[in-house]
Amino acid sequence: MKKLKIGIIGTGNIANCHIEAYKKNPNVELYAFCDINEQRLKEKGEAHGVTRLYTDKDEMLAALPELDAVSVCTWNSAHAPCAIAALNAGKHVLVEKPMAASAEEAVAMQQAAEKNGKLLMIGFVRRFGNDTKIVQDFIDTDFFGDLYYAKATYLRRNGNPGGWFGDKSRSAGGPLIDLGVHVIDHVRYLFGNPRAVSVYGATFQKLFNRPHIKTGAGWVSADKAGQDICDVEDLATAMIRFDNGAVLSVEASFSLNIKKDEGCVELFGTKAGAKFNPELEMYTELNGYLADVSLDAQTALSFDGLFENEINHYVSCLCDGIPCRAPAEDGVELMRILDAIYRSAETGHEVVL
Repeated sequence: MKKLKIGIIGTGNIANCHIEAYKKNPNVELYAFCDINEQRLKEKGEAHGVTRLYTDKDEMLAALPELDAVSVCTWNSAHAPCAIAALNAGKHVLVEKPMAASAEEAVAMQQAAEKNGKLLMIGFVRRFGNDTKIVQDFIDTDFFGDLYYAKATYLRRNGNPGGWFGDKSRSAGGPLIDLGVHVIDHVRYLFGNPRAVSVYGATFQKLFNRPHIKTGAGWVSADKAGQDICDVEDLATAMIRFDNGAVLSVEASFSLNIKKDEGCVELFGTKAGAKFNPELEMYTELNGYLADVSLDAQTALSFDGLFENEINHYVSCLCDGIPCRAPAEDGVELMRILDAIYRSAETGHEVVL
């Protein structure tokens, strides 16, 4: 079978996960890299044996008609222009989350994919986690009954990555669009992808990126510099109501006065509940008794193989024609939700979708 020729647009932090996953797939060839940072581009090319290197996406797409597909791993504001250019050039696209900087851009991307008959997959990597698979197995057998409420938190004490993440012109927002998107999509996916009908949200810009703090910073951007812009929210919270009656409460922060970083998703159903924290715990009733259920399996999210699962699925969609588990329409719906939360935060009122 002919190997797929893959291009990477944007070779910063998250691109490493895509690159390493592609290298493990026998059906692809890492064919070309593109990045506006020429030094980083050369370093990545040398590290991975890629010699077709471009600093302009349009030049790369025009020069390589044989390119089959790309991963778009740029900052958020470049997702739409890069993806649309690639789709219009006849390439399939996997674009990192969030899909775009706005719902309007996301719709334009979806339309470009449909017009050109190409796959546009969104990088909702939590859908491919081992923990998600386990819970989905229980959902499929009706263990939880009717899932009607969820709580999700993705909180960092001092975790603004710096670089473009704090610059709204490039990121389109702070922890909501960077971290919240993960848990909102995770819950929505497990809920069966219902459509949001209303949102109430609030954002706060109180602590900013706390550059005076000497210790405690976590993961940082490859573009972090001494004088980074920080004009995004440092905390966001929202209540999202879906068309099936289910409700999600979500919180996400870059900076917050808490004891330690935390990430937790809780699901509540009529027969049972579940908590990812990070080990999976489930709560139900057995023979008239309240019961806590733990499994003899690895239930905490494992990053070992996580992106490989996502990339392998993308490749299988292209090679074998299997249905995509993270299609463009789901990315559009997430952008509708994120836009509505920011709009609600600005107006102080509920936004009806």
